[in-house]
Amino acid sequence: MVPAVFLALALGSCAGTGADGRPSAVVPGATGGATGSSASDSPSAPTAAGEPSSAPGTPSAGGAPAAAAEPGVLVTDLLSPWGLDFLPDGDALVTERDTGRVLRVAPDGTVTELGTVPGVSHGGEGGLLGIAVAPDVERSGHVFVYATTDADNRVLRMRLVGDSLEPDAVIVEGIRRAGNHNGGRLAFGPDGFLYVTTGDAGEPSNAQDVASLGGKILRVDADGRPAPGNPFDGSPVWSYGHRNVQGIGWDPAGRMYASEFGQNTYDELNLIEPGGNYGWPEVEGAGGVAGFVDPLRQWSTDEASPSGLAVTGGQVYLAALRGESLWRVPLTGDGGTGEPVRLLEGEYGRLRAVEPDAAGNLWLLTSNRSRGNPVPEDDRIVVVDPAALG
Repeated sequence: MVPAVFLALALGSCAGTGADGRPSAVVPGATGGATGSSASDSPSAPTAAGEPSSAPGTPSAGGAPAAAAEPGVLVTDLLSPWGLDFLPDGDALVTERDTGRVLRVAPDGTVTELGTVPGVSHGGEGGLLGIAVAPDVERSGHVFVYATTDADNRVLRMRLVGDSLEPDAVIVEGIRRAGNHNGGRLAFGPDGFLYVTTGDAGEPSNAQDVASLGGKILRVDADGRPAPGNPFDGSPVWSYGHRNVQGIGWDPAGRMYASEFGQNTYDELNLIEPGGNYGWPEVEGAGGVAGFVDPLRQWSTDEASPSGLAVTGGQVYLAALRGESLWRVPLTGDGGTGEPVRLLEGEYGRLRAVEPDAAGNLWLLTSNRSRGNPVPEDDRIVVVDPAALG
């Protein structure tokens, strides 16, 4: 779990061909909604929805800000997109869990394939999961990804050069992997450190063991070292007692929120405190038990199963998989919450991630092709204006 090993990554640039022989550069072209692709698990070329646009270019990370995306379906024909973060120029970087691909998506729907991360082992809920763009990406080029391998789950530091990702280092390793409960979300906090969410890997006792990396939120620097001020001396652990956290975000006051999958009873929205014990497996949902932190809000698992989370405009948004909804939870000034509102119920199916862009629109990733009831254009990136959601 310390900065260690260089991974022999050889990511193809957009000028080459992918592992399946398809051109890595993807030129959007389909018009309208459905594109006529099958809902099989074989990789397909993602396409931009709407009118055809020009061939993808190669803007640098420090390029001029891009135009804002228009609300609606932006991209179709993805395969289990999982992670999403934005570059300074407004383009998004998107991971595909099952293929190991990293895509660059412009606000006009132009898609450029940056390559496939070697060594990714997809199975069950594992694969290429979260992605986080470093705050200093214009100087360092650093982009971080969370990947399941044959050995473990790990965090890789990559370097973005034009439209290719180049190898750098493994910065955190030894996170237990399993068919489910792999965690996988990455995000930089307002303090400049990298936060990593992990699952209990199907072994609930991991969550209460502070010496284990499973069932935790970790806080590390860009080299994978435990960040200064962590609550457990010499440890990357920031909070523990988690079953499977896949969404984190911060409000303007620096308060940290996280979404967590329950087992059969309650999913949770938590306010994260350094060193806090969130109860799993002793407690699921609010238990009122001394020593455990109760959630701010909870839902039945069929209403939510929350994956990604975003905090923007005084609201927390949670992307719900089983619940096929976007939940909006208003924040109060003291870190509390108002009554949750269920949005987009059933409109786009299972929602994996939600992230706000610089214009204030929400980008959503669907997750219908591996589970659920996919439509021909799945999986999709959908852009919504939160002001239009009611």
